[in-house]
Amino acid sequence: VMAEQDRTKAEAAETADVLFEMSNLLNTGLDKQTLAILVELIESGVNPEALAHVVKELKREAAVLQQAQREAEAASAFGL
Repeated sequence: VMAEQDRTKAEAAETADVLFEMSNLLNTGLDKQTLAILVELIESGVNPEALAHVVKELKREAAVLQQAQREAEAASAFGL
């Protein structure tokens, strides 16, 4: 039983590594933890297309916020 559990864990880790490599090849910018969460959501029945849309939207929003932060820092540096 223990050997079977170890084999299952090893297979799961290998699958996660393959998914992460694929993610990197596709330049998704997802880290292992985020990718694992997304896989769990899909396995729980979340629509993959809807999830992809949400991830893209969150990335877009993060980029907007980062740009605003950079602009605020630049304005502050110039005393504006």
